[in-house]
Amino acid sequence: MEIENMLSEKIQFTDFLKLDIRVGTITNVEDYPEARKPAYKLEIDFGAFGKKRSSAQITQHYRKEDLIGKQVIAVVNFPPKQIGKFISEVLTLGLPDENGHVVLLEPSIAVPNGGRLF
Repeated sequence: MEIENMLSEKIQFTDFLKLDIRVGTITNVEDYPEARKPAYKLEIDFGAFGKKRSSAQITQHYRKEDLIGKQVIAVVNFPPKQIGKFISEVLTLGLPDENGHVVLLEPSIAVPNGGRLF
């Protein structure tokens, strides 16, 4: 299959601007044993935008203790989503490795929490 056929439909730049993608620091991590696939419950500090919660299927590459203090990138303006008994307030972003396991997106240099992607 041609790579062009695999790409998503073209959008306008104004569509991209509707997404509010920001950086935050993980401040708390809990196991989420009720999840269908192994996951953690994350609390992420977005600075002036407050702390938000997210469920993330990242147990393959990350231990709870290693996640504390890690900066991550998340979409913060989706409506909250019920995931089992947990309400996820933001979508933490990642990319699949060669086995389909999530690798978190993170800045290569520390930046202030709440900074918006542009």
